Amino acid sequence: MDFCAKAAQRRDRPRPRPIVAITPTEQFSIIWVWTPLVASLFLAAPWVIYQLWAFIAPGLYPRERKWAAPFILSTAGLFLTGGFFAYFIALPSTLGFLLSIGAPDVVPTISIDSYFSTFVNVTLGLSVVFELPVAVFFLTLIRVASPSFLLRNSRYAILAIVILASFVTLTQDVVNLAVLAVPMILLYFLGVFASFLLVMRRENRRFPWRMFGYWLLAVLGTLLIGVLAAIVVFEYHFAARWPFLIK
Repeated sequence: MDFCAKAAQRRDRPRPRPIVAITPTEQFSIIWVWTPLVASLFLAAPWVIYQLWAFIAPGLYPRERKWAAPFILSTAGLFLTGGFFAYFIALPSTLGFLLSIGAPDVVPTISIDSYFSTFVNVTLGLSVVFELPVAVFFLTLIRVASPSFLLRNSRYAILAIVILASFVTLTQDVVNLAVLAVPMILLYFLGVFASFLLVMRRENRRFPWRMFGYWLLAVLGTLLIGVLAAIVVFEYHFAARWPFLIK
């Protein structure tokens, strides 16, 4: 394809529509009031989580209070990871689907207030949902649940996760539902794995880290081979936005 054909193709692509303001005060309230407030919430997440731990810690045994630093770091990290996942993957995928339903007959236009409400709901919702491994680990820490119980009832947990994902996502199509449900299911089993490590530590048993490392390398190697095959054989290439690997 020559340069002129590429330029014509770029002209044919639909240009992104700007976000509009319906009322005179929308721009001021969203840009100068609510956006800094939401940003400060994410920046202050470690301190807020520390205050939550300080509230819970007096009810724990002294040997369990040593989990303060891992609890704060993992909780804050998962909270921020959920926000990044929502901003870079979930929100563009969902809005892209919704705004392209009526194309090319319907020209989508979204107000700044509507966009910000959607952004906050999806971002904060997924940030809280990404705390699932910490919740599962904490239930094991206070001896409410056990890894065997969590694995035995994993089918009900997966069903609950899919139902929760259907409420969090803006659409009910399978693709966007899977974009939210699959990471949540993986986070659940990550929490079960952390709970299993906690139980083994309590029972003074050693985890087979070498065998687990071999298994993890095999999984990562398989994924790498799949990505390389998609690039070389099917002529896919990386992109800066979701789904990051396009043809």
